[in-house]
Amino acid sequence: MVDIAARPRTDGARTHTGLTLLALSVSGMVVSVQQTLVLPLLPQLMRHFQTSVGSVTWVFTASLLAGAVATPLLSRLGDMYGKKNLILVTMGLLLAGSIVCALSGSLPVLIAGRALQGTSSALIPLAIGMIRDSFPPAKVTSGIGIVSATMGVGGSMGMIVTGLIADHTSSYRPEFWIAAALAAAGLVMVVLSARDIGGRTGGRPDYLGAALLAGLLVCLLLAISEGNDWGWSSGGVVGLFAAAAVLTAVWVLVELRVRQPLVRLGLLIGRQSLSANFASMLLGFSMFAAFTLISTFVQTPRSVGYGLGGDVLDVGLYMLPSTVTMLVCSALAGRIAQRIGAANSLAIGSVFAGLSYLWLALSHSHAYDMLGFSAVQGIGFGVAYAALGTLAVQHVPMDQSGIASGINSLVRTAGGSVSAAVTAAVLTGETIPALPGVPQLHAYVLCFVIVAVGAWLAAAVAVVHGIRHPAPAHGIEARETS
Repeated sequence: MVDIAARPRTDGARTHTGLTLLALSVSGMVVSVQQTLVLPLLPQLMRHFQTSVGSVTWVFTASLLAGAVATPLLSRLGDMYGKKNLILVTMGLLLAGSIVCALSGSLPVLIAGRALQGTSSALIPLAIGMIRDSFPPAKVTSGIGIVSATMGVGGSMGMIVTGLIADHTSSYRPEFWIAAALAAAGLVMVVLSARDIGGRTGGRPDYLGAALLAGLLVCLLLAISEGNDWGWSSGGVVGLFAAAAVLTAVWVLVELRVRQPLVRLGLLIGRQSLSANFASMLLGFSMFAAFTLISTFVQTPRSVGYGLGGDVLDVGLYMLPSTVTMLVCSALAGRIAQRIGAANSLAIGSVFAGLSYLWLALSHSHAYDMLGFSAVQGIGFGVAYAALGTLAVQHVPMDQSGIASGINSLVRTAGGSVSAAVTAAVLTGETIPALPGVPQLHAYVLCFVIVAVGAWLAAAVAVVHGIRHPAPAHGIEARETS
């Protein structure tokens, strides 16, 4: 039977769930803010460091890449040493990375700081695991939904914050000092409010698995991002793809042989996990691709024949409707998921997200196009991301909820990393001949279509998942296993 120590719920803990949820939600929002904080700054950073679009995109990609590697590792450590302890570690890493970025004077140092910030992505699965461990059953679904939805809300807020600051200064450093202050505030809230009463599994972390995972992701993303510059058939690009394939094979063999693997392959590609993780990857691809595309499209001067000629502040303002609708829909998402199931909720949200990108692909010349896109996108991700957190853990035993959520977050972040590299490759591959480095309008339209298809594929996968794997009879509570 399931270890009772792994699922304690006392009356005192129930009275404290409100403060715990507040602390976790605020911290999750801070983590999401840092992920998109730099997006409106990419054109400015490109000019400041006199570098290419592909190079400066690593300021964003490095954060996602570090998050993809750190998430399963820190989730595993959370199961071993307590989720609250590891949440405090992630917030401390976010604080340290923000300070490094604020003090940076070169692009490599800035990228290193962003990688350190990116490790904080592990907070969301750790928070979901804490909720499932310690909340009363009736509050688990809504709690997970609220914390999961902070990913989208915080992402939009990060762009708004950057826009407001950039309107008053040309330096990129103030944004990172604000991120450091927010990280410190979130850390204090977790220390004072969050309670972790879940069981601990013991064991040892799989550092070799983490190193191999980092290596294969770096090779894959570097090959995609540099394909246009080096040539897709060049020795460097082909070698990187080959190295990624070899490292993937070695990583799988290691994970199958070690006693306590970084990623339990059954939770990654198992019968009930594969479709949920695939949908998560596609949704991550769509969301992070949209953030990078909107930032550069809005700031493209109309003189090139398209774009909105906006500045950094305009990027944030155009995303404001997304923040509002996402907040409203994420608050309702828990009830929706309880009525129709997490898989169907994810499908509905993904359909709305795809429709928002289709809007931009068909009409993108006016401010109201961007505002309409933003509002519809917020509806989609507000519902979808809240459902995704539930879908990731509803079929697994209690003592595996942290790592299951971590794996789901891993594939979502990996999807976001690939999207940044893919969109950068498309934009740099089709440029205006008279304006070197400036993408053609067709490149943006193609990217919007690709992102829309990604969201709709996530919807299709979610529908199939819901049909093949109905939610457990007792909601999100895992089935007892012997």
